[in-house]
Amino acid sequence: MSDHKVDTVVIGAGQAGIAISQHLTEKGISHRVLEKNRIAEAWRTGRWDSLVANGPAWHDRFPDRDFAGYTANQFVAKEDVANYFEEYVTQFQLPVECGVEVTRVTKKDRQSGFIVETSTGLIDANNVVVATGPFHHPVIPSFATSFSAIQHIHSAQYYNPQQLAPGAVLVVGAGSSGVQIADEIQRSGRQVYLSVGPHDRPPRRYRGQDFCWWLGVLGLWDATEHAPGKSHVTIAVSGARGGETIDFRRLAQQGIILTGMTEAFNEKGVTFKADLLDNIKNGDESYLALLDAADAWVERNGADFPEEPSARERVEDAECLQSPLTSLDLVAAGVGTIIWATGYTTDYRWLEVDVIDEQGKPRQQRGVSCERGLYFLGLPWQSRRGSSFIWGVWHDAKYIADQIAIQHNYLSHITPTA
Repeated sequence: MSDHKVDTVVIGAGQAGIAISQHLTEKGISHRVLEKNRIAEAWRTGRWDSLVANGPAWHDRFPDRDFAGYTANQFVAKEDVANYFEEYVTQFQLPVECGVEVTRVTKKDRQSGFIVETSTGLIDANNVVVATGPFHHPVIPSFATSFSAIQHIHSAQYYNPQQLAPGAVLVVGAGSSGVQIADEIQRSGRQVYLSVGPHDRPPRRYRGQDFCWWLGVLGLWDATEHAPGKSHVTIAVSGARGGETIDFRRLAQQGIILTGMTEAFNEKGVTFKADLLDNIKNGDESYLALLDAADAWVERNGADFPEEPSARERVEDAECLQSPLTSLDLVAAGVGTIIWATGYTTDYRWLEVDVIDEQGKPRQQRGVSCERGLYFLGLPWQSRRGSSFIWGVWHDAKYIADQIAIQHNYLSHITPTA
């Protein structure tokens, strides 16, 4: 027997949960948003101190509220992103309940709907929206523990250089998080090694426009699937120091020692794959391809955008690119900390409904699961490339709210039987 009956339970009050709550509120659909921590907690405690949004303020927002105190092209500090969501909940009077943990979700016996078990009681819900995103548990490879004399932390636990053990630092993973962390630590005066895998590196700005704008007018945000061979490729982009293009050759000239992907640990240290030059080359090609596409758009549309030949200039290769390391004696190099910017795994063990596949991913189409009444929101590429961005999740949330409203409409037109 449940303590409460509600039409829809939303699990999670990050950007996804808040977005769906706003759409459900507008449609007059009763719901509760349950959050075990604070609103947008990951922005406060799951990011490093100096982080700013990777997209400009005009882009990384919900369409019905601007960031207060920021101009359109500034990059919003992480605390202000969290405050934005808190203020959004207050402005629209969304039914968010913090400090409530969902411990189990099951289907009702011989009835439609679900029983949601929480730290404060049971809830009987017609619909459940899982808005917990894909970043549940930080991943540190098991082989890393073989070298236990060194401090190992995930990028989610990195806040600033002062927390690190003395000595040099190896950062494994060169997506947006890894490359920004490596840059910050090197600028603090430490020797940094950066293990670089396959990546795309768009220009921060080109011909006066931010790359978020270029991806929009070129239709790339609306791509519904990865380009061939790109499903495991990260994007290296940064809003730090007013926004800048990630250039690995420049980082090497700055003093960061680049290596290929981390392969294994042994009694002497770590070995790297011989793929650094290929990864840098492929990243350069992705960068130049976007410049070419932007130039073609300018020509087709007769836009009066200034030419920018300097964007194609290439800095000289540093020693680490001329003779890439294949191994590193961590003790001899004085490495005191390894930071793993290696992503996350999902954990849906509390969701006792048959909607999770063998890889631990939800079986869903645009967030609509294979179980009627159960939805997912906030997944990368949920409907398109832009789904994981703040504005993208807002549009995905509208679609899911529409699906719930469609079912409401059908149920409101039941023909009475004689």
